[in-house]
Amino acid sequence: MSAPARVLVVDDSATMRGLITAVLSSDPEVDVIGQAGDAMEARAAIKALNPDVVTLDIEMPNMNGLDFLEKIMTLRPMPVIMVSTMTHRGAEATLTALEIGAFDCVGKPAPGEPRPFGDLAEKVKAAARSQRQYSKPTANNAQPPATADFRVGRKIVAIGSSTGGVEALIAVLQKFPANCPPTVITQHMPPSFTRSFAERLNRLCAPVVQEATDGARLEIGKIYLAPGGDRHLQVANTSAPHCRLVDRGPVNGHRPSVDVLFDSVAELAGRNAVGVILTGMGRDGAAGLLKMRHAGARTIGQNEKTCVVYGMPRVAFELGAVEQQFPLNAIGEEILKVTAARKEGSE
Repeated sequence: MSAPARVLVVDDSATMRGLITAVLSSDPEVDVIGQAGDAMEARAAIKALNPDVVTLDIEMPNMNGLDFLEKIMTLRPMPVIMVSTMTHRGAEATLTALEIGAFDCVGKPAPGEPRPFGDLAEKVKAAARSQRQYSKPTANNAQPPATADFRVGRKIVAIGSSTGGVEALIAVLQKFPANCPPTVITQHMPPSFTRSFAERLNRLCAPVVQEATDGARLEIGKIYLAPGGDRHLQVANTSAPHCRLVDRGPVNGHRPSVDVLFDSVAELAGRNAVGVILTGMGRDGAAGLLKMRHAGARTIGQNEKTCVVYGMPRVAFELGAVEQQFPLNAIGEEILKVTAARKEGSE
């Protein structure tokens, strides 16, 4: 058995620090080695204790979590998991933190929530094992192809991602032109965060990006992000493909689930689809991507070197679901390559 993941808990609320500590301490593979109430205490504790992972509150006195995260990533890069309120403001701040380089995020629990902080211990262990080289990300200045230069074919693109997916999706989708193929995405994310993430992607990318709604028709130049919460995203109706949000229990521990999306795309589009599996913990999406490949779809996986967590892509690759792996910075171009219309007509 490997050594427990050593964690520093940073939150200005003593009650919240105690709750996070209790949740993490219930896992024998996690060791909470210290607590801090603000950035100054946290800085001293990081120097003295050298933790493997830090859990960091966003809203703190003296220096907020985002400013402190910037300093960590500049002076002492390491895995940080953000702990955020489940509000629009909290979601916006968390998304900024993930772009700065935070490993993942969890939402603060509502009163009476039966499983506060959900899979926080699993995220901490994954962060401690991560081989990621932590550094402040550089801006992506690559220009998307001009609309006139890209002739879209008839394929649907389906993308699944989890831990590390915020940065990965931005990197992929910023390569898309305004007339990109219809694209559906399931990203594991707290329920109140997906709308903010869709709005952010819409500002950063040439196509229209929106949170998927039940019945929304799949159109060229539009990207649909599965809403977090209590429903799964599927695609339906061969004659007029559209989004469908379905009530169903969690699949692979997730709702929405990448497998549920990929299964529906395999059934609806078959060879007229492209499946992409990006960085993430666990195995969600692997079986669905295999189903897509068996149905004739092109399938792409993110390679190990560029993944924050090589979990979902690894399982998919080992199952034989991935036709070819690519580094993150090449995936956007590869999607466009296999979805472009042939010169003599659409595929």
